[in-house]
Amino acid sequence: MQKMPRLVALSLVVPLALSACAASRSAPPEPAPLPDASSVALGQRAYADGPVIQPVRILEDSRCPENVMCVWAGQVRLKMRWIRPGGRSQAFEAILGKRIPLADGTILLERVTPARHTGRPIKSEDYRFAFRFDGGL
Repeated sequence: MQKMPRLVALSLVVPLALSACAASRSAPPEPAPLPDASSVALGQRAYADGPVIQPVRILEDSRCPENVMCVWAGQVRLKMRWIRPGGRSQAFEAILGKRIPLADGTILLERVTPARHTGRPIKSEDYRFAFRFDGGL
């Protein structure tokens, strides 16, 4: 008679243990969606209405400081990566206000923030870039 309650208990425990194993083998969570390209930090990947891009390094920031009168407005040049389908990447350079051929269209570095000020260097982690991609089917 004592074997019967043990058998009943075992018959309840075994299915629970097996279901816990099955639950742990579930699919990995979906990766978070990429942000759009309207405010991208250095090193951050973003979706630019088609291609996935990543600003890697500031090559030049010679913009005229806001509190100074300049003869030339200066420019911003960035080393960039285009992350292609399948994970391959291709390097390119983006220049503020200039269209650059990319994929099946062009990419434009539209805006760089913050603005420069005399005597106040900008930390690389404070930069934000806005891109616009035109093209595609």
